[in-house]
This record gives sequence, C-alpha cells and structure tokens, in this order.
Amino acid sequence: MPLILHIETATPVCSVALSSGDTVLAERVSERMNAHSEMLTPYIRDVMKEKGMEFKALDAVTVSCGPGSYTGLRIGVSAAKGLCYALNKPLIALGTLECLAAEALTTGLIPENEWDKSLLCPMIDARRMEVYSALYDCDGKEVREVRAEIIERDTFSGFLANTHLYFFGTGATKCRNLIAHPNAIFRGPEYPLAAFMAEAATGKFINKQFEDTACFEPFYLKDFIPGIPKVKGLS
Repeated sequence: MPLILHIETATPVCSVALSSGDTVLAERVSERMNAHSEMLTPYIRDVMKEKGMEFKALDAVTVSCGPGSYTGLRIGVSAAKGLCYALNKPLIALGTLECLAAEALTTGLIPENEWDKSLLCPMIDARRMEVYSALYDCDGKEVREVRAEIIERDTFSGFLANTHLYFFGTGATKCRNLIAHPNAIFRGPEYPLAAFMAEAATGKFINKQFEDTACFEPFYLKDFIPGIPKVKGLS
C-alpha cells in the first residue's frame, strides 16, 4: 500500500495526516485558527517521526487544492510542491469540497438505507455573502460542479423537491436561516481534515493521476481581492 502524506490548509484549520493505503497512521490538527504558517511544518515532521518514517519512504504527497482560503491554499500547496521536488515524489491534488464530502460519508452522516434519496452539499465560507459549494451523491460522485455563489431561498429548490439535501461546512451556517425546506438538513463536519483524504488519494495513486508539480496551482475559483492595509501610512 502506498505511504502518502496529506496536507489540508484550505480553511482556518490546518491538518496533516500520514496513511498507508486507506489506513491513517498518524494525524495532527491545529487547535488555533489560521496558524498554518506556524504549524504546518512541525505537523509534517511530527507525523513522520511518530511512525518512525523517513521522508524518502513516502510514495506521494497529497494536498487539498481548493477552493478555500487564498493564503491557506498558497501555504499548503507550496509545502506540498517543495516536498515533491526535494524527494522526487508525485503530487496528488484533491478538491477541498470533495474531501469534505468524503469526510461526511466516512463519519456516517447519512444512513446507507437513505443513500439513494440523499445528496451532500458541502459549503465553505467564501467571505462577504458568498459560499463555495458543490453537490455530490452518496458514492462521492459530483452531481453539480463547484461554484462560488450567493445563496438565495430558491437556489436548491429543484433538488430539494425530491431529495434530502445535507448541508455542512463553514458556509452552511450562513445559509441555515435562509434555506427553509423539510428536505434541507443542516448537520455534519465543519472543516475538511487531512485524515479523510487517504482513500481518494490512494485511488489516484494507483491510477497514476498525478499533477505536474512545476505548473500546479491551487483552484482559487475567485480572484484574490486584498483588504485595506491596516498599517498607518499605507494606502
């Protein structure tokens, strides 16, 4: 089974995991929000040390590629690419919403006897009034593509008419009072975690679905808009 290091920094939570195939061997999750630049490197070192593994033993590195926090994605992808360059190992990329949906399924959000009549809607807060969202069936297949959108009362009406729709993630909190429908269910994981990347990453490794390390960039979905500088004298 491939030994893979997983990096997830697309949201305020920073997490790292080490897996052999689908089995997670070690993981670290930050307890402080937006501490990626401080915690990522120690976490990578910690999971390798915990299992007594040398970095050269890795078969690949996986990174959550977005959408999500611009800064978080840059930090995670830069670290992953650096490791792949230094170790001459392949880079695997997984969509952040795909990882969040996999986490919901793995943790048993939806009973298996309801899989045929349910869809997953992971959401990540995209600031202001927007969220990043997508729809997946209970086999993890994408039903509706990833979008950055302002959610309105009827945004999911076509799906909610005949389907149980499970909303979760940091963006779902913004929509809880807006989407009022008997088939709209708000519960599940809030943040994607690296430990739940193992199964999908192993599948990509077996099928040799690797990224071009030199050219790979995060999937931002939206252009970065810098805020107003808070340092006196800057404008």
